[in-house]
Amino acid sequence: MKEVQFFRRGDGSSPVEEFIDGLTDKQAQKVVWVLKLIEDLDIIPAQYWKKLTNTDDIWEARIQFGGNIFRILGFENEGDFVVLTNGFAKKTQKTPKREIELAKQRKKIYLSEENQ
Repeated sequence: MKEVQFFRRGDGSSPVEEFIDGLTDKQAQKVVWVLKLIEDLDIIPAQYWKKLTNTDDIWEARIQFGGNIFRILGFENEGDFVVLTNGFAKKTQKTPKREIELAKQRKKIYLSEENQ
């Protein structure tokens, strides 16, 4: 079991919460359902939680609802919890590089603040 946490900016706001708030109610319910799977299951099916190759340990929560595909990127911290950094609607086959870079940047910020 893992605890899901959201990355927070210095002002306390969360990019992932803002992303989820921008979805329809049914889309948001599906996102919450997938995040609950990540929290509750010891072994999470790759269709819902998958490590991105060639990244600095960046993972993606994978949500499909109707014809829409959503991704929420983040990282596992010492296996006990997951920190989600950013979310987006996926429009291309590959995960956009800028989204991966944003997740890496926020991971670095989070880890540096955690060690202070």
